[in-house]
Amino acid sequence: MQASEIIVNSDNSIYHLKLKNGEVPQKIITVGDPDRVEAVAQHLDQVFWRKQNREFHIASGRIGQEDLLIISTGIGTDNIDIVLNELQLAYAWDLSSRAPFAEERPPLQIIRLGTSGALRPEIELDSILISKAALGFDGLMYFYENTFDFPDLGLKDFPRPYLAEADAGLLKHFSSIAHNVGTTVTANGFYGPQGRSVISPTKNKTFLNDLASMQIKTGRITNLEMETAGIYALGTLLNMQCISLSAILANRLLGTFSAKPEQSTQALIKAALEVFSVPH
Repeated sequence: MQASEIIVNSDNSIYHLKLKNGEVPQKIITVGDPDRVEAVAQHLDQVFWRKQNREFHIASGRIGQEDLLIISTGIGTDNIDIVLNELQLAYAWDLSSRAPFAEERPPLQIIRLGTSGALRPEIELDSILISKAALGFDGLMYFYENTFDFPDLGLKDFPRPYLAEADAGLLKHFSSIAHNVGTTVTANGFYGPQGRSVISPTKNKTFLNDLASMQIKTGRITNLEMETAGIYALGTLLNMQCISLSAILANRLLGTFSAKPEQSTQALIKAALEVFSVPH
């Protein structure tokens, strides 16, 4: 592989994440906010080392018998494209030769711990939602060969989103902590793309209600955020096992927001780590 396609730093680490061969265990927790890395790491039994480059903060550690990396992705699927590709390269490719290792490795497991806004009035603030599937309006899968469904939702002037699903085994493993399980919409922005008509008016004034009323093959649409579809789709293409768990901080149909967002996020982290430390 040419040097321009897999960029390696002078210390033989992958370009953005600065991870070397041997530094990536099978299990990965991703968070959006760099500060949330330490919010997760404080619950580990051991922290081995930390790295930081741009918005990518990384902590390596162990909880129970499980080694893991905690990594911040920043916001959006453009960063997910970087993080998942470079994790796979550092894990399963020889960065010296820029070629896959001869011996196949077990799939990386990606567990996203994030926040989200509900699109169903019955979904309570501060609850935990697991995404069994996600619709990506971000456009990432238009650039990769894939066999995902691109369902026609009947939204005029909008591109068709792609539909990707969680890993069935991880979905079952984490289901005990979920208050809700549903289909997530992944947007490519926070304001207009999530139906917020604040300073500049949005094109589709009924976007959120349109989504909330839809029934697709994976069920009702339940919530809205900015990374899950990219993780599920790209993770599938890279032979990863992925699951996304969200603390519900807003209910967009009711116009409400959590009075205790930090406590709710911490509750998600603690609950997920308790399940994470149990082998499956």
